[in-house]
Amino acid sequence: MNSSLIGNVFRNIPILYLRSQNCINAAAAPVIRRYIHTTNQMQDLMDFFDNKKNWNENNIRVGRSWRLDELRIKSNSDLHKLWFVLLKERNMLYTMEEEYKQKMHSFPNPERIDKVQESMDNIETVIRERNVAYYKLETGETGERPVEDVVNLIGLEEKYQPSEYHLPQFMNTRWVKPYLDHGFINSMAVKKFRRLYSEKLRNEERKARNRDFNHVQHLLKRFPNIDMETLKAQYPTVDLEKAKRSKKSRGHFAPRF
Repeated sequence: MNSSLIGNVFRNIPILYLRSQNCINAAAAPVIRRYIHTTNQMQDLMDFFDNKKNWNENNIRVGRSWRLDELRIKSNSDLHKLWFVLLKERNMLYTMEEEYKQKMHSFPNPERIDKVQESMDNIETVIRERNVAYYKLETGETGERPVEDVVNLIGLEEKYQPSEYHLPQFMNTRWVKPYLDHGFINSMAVKKFRRLYSEKLRNEERKARNRDFNHVQHLLKRFPNIDMETLKAQYPTVDLEKAKRSKKSRGHFAPRF
């Protein structure tokens, strides 16, 4: 018994030595205390709600949106931080708006959402300007996806930005059939639609010309001394000589023309 006990003691000596060294090092290590914290306080799901002092307010004082001139002088890191601040603010406003709808109350200052969205759009504009300037300086191109004029399935022209697909064009049968094999574009239904759509556009243009012509006639009737050059600049599609000879443009006076 005594020999086994002594053997266990000798085997545990290295372990006891290491534990004692760790305790000494921990006691001798300097204590670092942070008296100033720069991080925000974590509030879990309460970050999606406004401050409690604004819950029962009918009018909340807020500032304006960020302008382009103010954002252009900021660095990329500042814009990145500001973007996430605005994103957090927008999520909070959407949550509060939905909560007010559930409670059947009016949401105070709903223009706050528009101001936040305008600020985020301005940040995207500034970032796009910087990307375009960088790519033009390095490669001579804008770096953005090119825009092409294509014809859609119903025969109308539209703007299209090419994007990357997992299949090339010659292997994509859903693209080849309507465009290359003269499928939907040259069908009778599409041709009829394009004919009726063109007729609608012509009728709208004709009505707009007649509306401007009648308006010019009434102006000549009410103001016989009107400046013809200004009138021509404002209504370039109207034949002023024809409008002056019409009966609607003449009032109860002797005309000058």
